[in-house]
Amino acid sequence: MLRILIADDHEFARRGVRAVLESHSGWEVCGEAKDGRESVELATKLRPDLILLDIGMPNLNGLEATRQILSVLPEAVILVLTMHDADHVIKEVLRAGARGFLLKSDAGRDLVAAVEALQRQRTFFTTKVSQMILEGYLDHQNPESSNANTSGNLLTTREREVIQLLAEGKTSKEVAATLRLSVKTAETHRTNLMRKLDLHSVADLTRYAVRNGIVQVF
Repeated sequence: MLRILIADDHEFARRGVRAVLESHSGWEVCGEAKDGRESVELATKLRPDLILLDIGMPNLNGLEATRQILSVLPEAVILVLTMHDADHVIKEVLRAGARGFLLKSDAGRDLVAAVEALQRQRTFFTTKVSQMILEGYLDHQNPESSNANTSGNLLTTREREVIQLLAEGKTSKEVAATLRLSVKTAETHRTNLMRKLDLHSVADLTRYAVRNGIVQVF
């Protein structure tokens, strides 16, 4: 039995994916998460064989959830299911360690094939991603140079969490509650982020988060 965790903030999307997966003999959906933070908690608790993650989730995006899950469960197999195929999103998905990348628009046709590929310990990528890899888009010959240009690498894991929550409109008090920090610590993170990124307002911070794929605008 292949045990699968689904993480998507849209209940309708979760239901659709679940219906497709559970129609396949030998596959079981062992849990559903409505945001990235819950997906990390459930992955750690349930230890599924495969995790389907949306990128644009509140509280913690799918990219950061992927990083955090793999830091705790390095053997986890993650398939990213998203609406977005922008180059910077694809690069960050691959660097985060996902084994597959599937557009939601292609899910009706390719979801079963993607899960089957990952179940056989292979990878599954859309045509665009495969082409990027073949063309050496990620500059595997010089990963240090490539990573140095990745804006996300400027930030720590905690800072990426804080910037997403602030960009989503949460106050320092709400950030503190979500991350189980003191309000003073949350405010310190906010001040350090502004200084590190040379930003001067929450609006600047929000634009940075959108521009760098930390939050997404639909």
